[in-house]
Amino acid sequence: MREIVLETERKTQLIEITDLVREALGEENGASAALVYVPHTTAGVAINERIDPELVSDLENAFQRVVGDDWEWKHEDEDGPNAPSHARASLASSPQVLIPLSDGGLALGTYQGVFFCEFDGPRTRKVYVTTLT
Repeated sequence: MREIVLETERKTQLIEITDLVREALGEENGASAALVYVPHTTAGVAINERIDPELVSDLENAFQRVVGDDWEWKHEDEDGPNAPSHARASLASSPQVLIPLSDGGLALGTYQGVFFCEFDGPRTRKVYVTTLT
């Protein structure tokens, strides 16, 4: 397993990590798939379009509008209320994606990329990448 460390800058932020995942794969040695896993409950990983940077901004805004910070939330952690972050992570992404490998590379569609989805930043985050045979 390889680890990617990210520093997020905003409460809600999508960061394209496709190239970092490719680098983390290294020599895949006949593996059939890559598992990309995020070990955080207020973050996740998703596959989406990577061509238009405006789409990333649109998605970040959508996540904040779909789940409002100003709703009556009960859950708090040591940094204060972060229930909206948990809700956004549960609705908008998954803790993992499984990507087939083809000829040693990620078998993504033409416009697809892998995105780390931050919903409780800024923070230092980890992403784990491993291969499956």
